[in-house]
Order: sequence, then C-alpha cells, then structure tokens
Amino acid sequence: MKYRKLGKTGLKVSEICLGTMTFGNQIDEAESIKLIRWTIDAGINFIDTADMYVDGRTEEIVGKALKEVRQSVVLATKVGAWQSGPDVNDIGLSRKHIMDAIEGSLRRLGTDYIDIYYTHMPDNTTPIEETLRALDDLIRQGKVRYIGCSNYLAWQLCKTLWVSDNKNLARFDCIQPPYNLITRGIEDELLSLCTSEG
Repeated sequence: MKYRKLGKTGLKVSEICLGTMTFGNQIDEAESIKLIRWTIDAGINFIDTADMYVDGRTEEIVGKALKEVRQSVVLATKVGAWQSGPDVNDIGLSRKHIMDAIEGSLRRLGTDYIDIYYTHMPDNTTPIEETLRALDDLIRQGKVRYIGCSNYLAWQLCKTLWVSDNKNLARFDCIQPPYNLITRGIEDELLSLCTSEG
C-alpha cells in the first residue's frame, strides 16, 4: 500500500480510504466488520464515516471493528449535514451542535479521539468563526486531531481559510469533495486552491 501526507500535516494516510456509508444498511454488521478487517489487513489505514450514516449505526459498527486496532487506523467522521435528533439545534455547524455531536460520535465509535473531523457541508446559517472556534476548541481538548470539510465550493473553502488565518484558528487540513467520472466540478477552481494552500 502507498501512503501520502495529509495536506501540510505530518499524518500519513493510505492512498485508498474505506468509505462506510452503506454499512449497517445495504451491508449488514457482520459483513461490514469483515470488510473493515480485510481492509486493514490489506494495509489501508484510512477509514471514513459520518454521524448521519444510518442514524449513527454505521459509527457503532466501525467502532466495534476497530476496537483492537484503533491506534493503527486514521479514523475520520463528519458532523452537521442532517437532523441528528428531535431538537431544532440537532443540525448544522453551530457550536452547540458540534459539541453535542462529537460526544455522540466518540461514544458510538468507542474512542476518545477522532483523527479527522469533517464538517459535512457548509452551514449558511452559522457564522464561520463560530464553527471554526468550536473545532479549534475540540483540537485543544484532544478530542480531534485534524479538521477537514466536505462538499465545499472553492469560494466557501477560501472564505473559511481566510477566517482561520485572520482569527488565528485551526485551518481545514483536507477536503472531501464529490469527484468522479461525471462530477468533475473541482477541476474548475477547487483543485487549484488546494494546490495553492497545501
């Protein structure tokens, strides 16, 4: 397996990351755990999940599978995309939701830290500084090691990096955009921005 540095960090991740969106739904728990173990045996050290996948069930399955090997895996999860509970604040990237959501993810995953914590998508109702300050606090508390974003356009990422730099807050270390043979929008501006910013 080949490994690469994650952005400008010193963290090394496998070139292949196992996504777990279908675990606990289309793929049952037993098969999901087998797949995770096979992945690790193949040298893949990067596993991605999200709090909203199957209402948190996917995180529980990933946590069970990683119980004995947690230290050797780069574990990523996400926050903020969909309503995660009955309360009006159980969604988005407000400080309240981020602080509540991390506790739920840590419990379901059976760990005391997340390697990469992604904002699942931009939240146009919460100030960027509020989101970044909450993420920065999670890093300082040791609950999160690196932060990233998912589904951001180039201008949204650029604005976020500007706020991080001007407020002396943690910056996104990576981005997870949609990219495939049909969806190629990141080639317009986002790849250039990421190359420029590291």
